[in-house]
Amino acid sequence: MMHYWLAISIFVLVYIFIISEKIHRTIISMAGAALIIALGVVSQEQAFAHIDFNTIGLLIGMMIMVGITRQSGVFEYLAIKSAKLSGGKPLAIMATLAMVTALSSALLDNVTTVLLIVPVTYAITDRLDISPIPFLFAEIIASNIGGTATLIGDPPNIMIGSATGLGFMDFLANLAFPVIVILIITIAIMVFFYRKQLDSTEERIQSILELNEKESIKDWRLLKQSLGVLGLTMLGFLLHQTLHLESATIALLGAGLLMLISNEHPEEVLLNVEWPTIFFFAGLFVLVGGLVETGVIEQIAQQALIITDGNLVQTGMLVLWLSAIASAFVDNIPFVATMIPLLQTMGQLSNLPMEPTWWALALGACLGGNGTLIGASANVIVAGIAERNGDHIGFISFLKVGFPLMLLSIVISMVYLYVFFWM
Repeated sequence: MMHYWLAISIFVLVYIFIISEKIHRTIISMAGAALIIALGVVSQEQAFAHIDFNTIGLLIGMMIMVGITRQSGVFEYLAIKSAKLSGGKPLAIMATLAMVTALSSALLDNVTTVLLIVPVTYAITDRLDISPIPFLFAEIIASNIGGTATLIGDPPNIMIGSATGLGFMDFLANLAFPVIVILIITIAIMVFFYRKQLDSTEERIQSILELNEKESIKDWRLLKQSLGVLGLTMLGFLLHQTLHLESATIALLGAGLLMLISNEHPEEVLLNVEWPTIFFFAGLFVLVGGLVETGVIEQIAQQALIITDGNLVQTGMLVLWLSAIASAFVDNIPFVATMIPLLQTMGQLSNLPMEPTWWALALGACLGGNGTLIGASANVIVAGIAERNGDHIGFISFLKVGFPLMLLSIVISMVYLYVFFWM
């Protein structure tokens, strides 16, 4: 019984520190995991067994490939090309960059995408002499929407896919349609909302049209190599269930191949990996493992089934809205790490068809990140870059835009899930 309460206490304490951001989340996650083992709540062997190395491997592989690809300058090329295709008009540029951000977030991941897109956005808005804030808001929101569509687009999806065996095509087939609808509606609303705020002179618009996007490509050979390997990796994701290979294996194969043919130095390449994120995940898996081993998760699952009376629709609705509201105010990664074993246990206890509930969790957790400035890692990263460029993004100012759009996206998701899975 003592281990039961120790597991809960340490988990809640770690969660409080993650929300408060007083201590870096990686440090507190690792410290909490070490404490769980040191106090005997779980053994070291049990703790390591709960670390999802498929999620870890997939993240590392994608980070290596994106880090090498970034050196070619292809992402700057895409941003400038988008601006020129928009005719240099600010509203059209904002909409186009949001679309590019969403697509890139689906194919790479949303954190990497905003790290690449935001600096280029500043180069464009500086030339147009207009506020970058509407562009940044649109890119934050688009990154979280786009990342919802695929297995690799957002860390919660990676975790769900790894835990359930749902593959790249499963995510694409079940989530792409609502994501496209939500993205189009969201961008249309943002364009309408900012229509009077974004205006520039003809002279400045002309300066954008005169940019040569080809000059941003620094290494054409590396570009061809990177795009070739990324293409093969995407093909591998599409076929990974047919090939009987885990997504981590495919990502690490792609990373290894690109390192081999590009002849990049390993030390420099591995600096591109967000090691704090990797160790944060590892610590979190151990903490959740403590809740599983002590029976906490099973007890919560039983109570949830009592509340929903074992009804599939009620369970799905609860998961969707709980995930969205919680993920708006708490980083969606620790929330999803806790929900996965909970839903797995609910499925075992109730024999409900759980696949629609997993889609509800993915939609709620990923789209819920748009609710506030701290709802997702991509949001915090964009705010940090803006701060370094002298633009403060306030919690309330983002809340006024992001939260209503998040609620709208969850209503659309609810209708989609009900019509296609629960009706």
